[in-house]
Amino acid sequence: MRHEGNLNSLRNWEKAGHPRDNELRIIIPASLGAVRRGLENIKTGLAPFGFSADELSSLEIVLAEALNNIVEHAYTEADNGLIEVSLTQIPCGLACTIIDNGKMMPGGEPPLGLQANLDCDRADLPEGGFGWFLIRELAHELDYQHIDGQNKLSFRLAIGEMS
Repeated sequence: MRHEGNLNSLRNWEKAGHPRDNELRIIIPASLGAVRRGLENIKTGLAPFGFSADELSSLEIVLAEALNNIVEHAYTEADNGLIEVSLTQIPCGLACTIIDNGKMMPGGEPPLGLQANLDCDRADLPEGGFGWFLIRELAHELDYQHIDGQNKLSFRLAIGEMS
């Protein structure tokens, strides 16, 4: 097994306890390759939850955007950062929490994620800036906190809602 990240830094993270039957937790090294592998592991780990392909696609979009932003912006100068992802099935969907020890978001808040103007020539389309728009469109109850050097992004996706 290939070693990635500095697992010693986990001692600074809050004690999470043991996962419950309706919960999946994963620690992902802060690299784009590890995020891709982590997303595949999350989809595999959620198979027993019975989410539809469309529901898993929505989750993957939101997580990929958030996790890639952490890698590219929060850990720009750190090569051994870790990202913890916790997913818990609740009656009104899937509660998601992402924790990292990278840089705080600018202004201490997630970007507004305004929809880009697509009424232009293809060559004039913006290259980026769609991530936070997608996150805000798909996620509910979005909350961000930066406490004691730790970033915590929480949200709920209306997927797999229990009857």
